[in-house]
Amino acid sequence: MKRAVTSDRPSTRCTVHFLQELTMADLAFVVTTIAVFALVALVAKGVTKL
Repeated sequence: MKRAVTSDRPSTRCTVHFLQELTMADLAFVVTTIAVFALVALVAKGVTKL
């Protein structure tokens, strides 16, 4: 009896899940970095008006 080979193995699903988590972590880091730089720019702009 031959078993069908599927691409939906648990290891493949774990790898895809892990890569999605890394991608979300990278995206969160980029968004946070942009937000921090925007906040610093706003503070600097406010300080120059003093």
